[in-house]
Amino acid sequence: MSILDKPLTPPPRRSRRRSIIILSILLILLLILFVFTDIHADIAFIVHFVTAPNHFTYHGHSDYVSSVAWSPDGKRIASASGDHTVQVWDAVDGSHVLTYRGHSSDVLSLAWSPDGKYIASGSFDTTVQVWDAVSGKSVYTYHEHSDAVPDVAWSPDGKRIASASNDGSVQVWDAFTGSHIIAYRSPPTTRGKPTPWDAVAWSPDGKRIAIGGNGNVLVLDAATGKNVASYGYNAGTVHAVAWSPDGRYIAVGSAANTVQIWDTVTANNIYNYQGHNEDVFSVAWSPDGKRIVSGSGDGTAQVWDAFTGNHVYIYRGHADYYWGHLTSNAPVYSAAWSPDGKMIVSGSDDSTVQEWKAM
Repeated sequence: MSILDKPLTPPPRRSRRRSIIILSILLILLLILFVFTDIHADIAFIVHFVTAPNHFTYHGHSDYVSSVAWSPDGKRIASASGDHTVQVWDAVDGSHVLTYRGHSSDVLSLAWSPDGKYIASGSFDTTVQVWDAVSGKSVYTYHEHSDAVPDVAWSPDGKRIASASNDGSVQVWDAFTGSHIIAYRSPPTTRGKPTPWDAVAWSPDGKRIAIGGNGNVLVLDAATGKNVASYGYNAGTVHAVAWSPDGRYIAVGSAANTVQIWDTVTANNIYNYQGHNEDVFSVAWSPDGKRIVSGSGDGTAQVWDAFTGNHVYIYRGHADYYWGHLTSNAPVYSAAWSPDGKMIVSGSDDSTVQEWKAM
């Protein structure tokens, strides 16, 4: 008899008893869940988990997303990440456009040039790199910082870049030659180390620069680098600053879990938004100047009236569990409005970038 003629040994039958035990355990767990918890909340959670989210998610990064920004024409989005890359992708369909790999460490910040042709990115590797937003070709690398660069900003005329660094300096330099223009340096602390700067933003007219770090927000004269104003209560580290589109107000996000709104004409604090319960890492004004979106360590991005704080919308796409998103309450490090004010994009510690309607 050949091996082909031998009767095949039937496969072992799966134990019905084992299956019954597993099903019984699952039923018991479900009963416990429904008895000791709110059944309506449980049902709502299940429905939420399996319902398709009302937003687009970009999954191109493999580490936290530190910064996001729309191109000036609103067609593309750039996102910086702890995976050492900046990625540019289509804002409509999410298709990948290019990946910039010029940095040797985490990329902490990015900014588009006003004409949309270039991107500047700051990194833990102490450099700021300027590169072509279409080809990814390097244009210039600025090496004058000696520590990480948490924030960068282009001047409104597109000629200069301001960079804030953990080395205690905010430096302004020519965007294409690196020629140094001005520098503001914080005084050393009692330990001899300078106070780091975490945030920088140009006023819309290009005449002033707001900077934030440990303590108050300072406003510098963009031509001389001299400190001309100070806003705040020394309420911890300032993570983000943003000018209103008309240049009159400054929004300040900080470790105090608040966003402060300051009037630069009267020097008055006109409102404090207290909707978050963790650090506020990002603030951005809507293009019409009426609303603000703030991103926080509590996992939410919140949209609210810039002058009354009236609640508009809480976005929980980075905070909730749902199919395809099994990370909970991941900090939102960056949020930005589309140029037409209809959409918001947010980047998070969950390594995703999410694009959603500005409710």
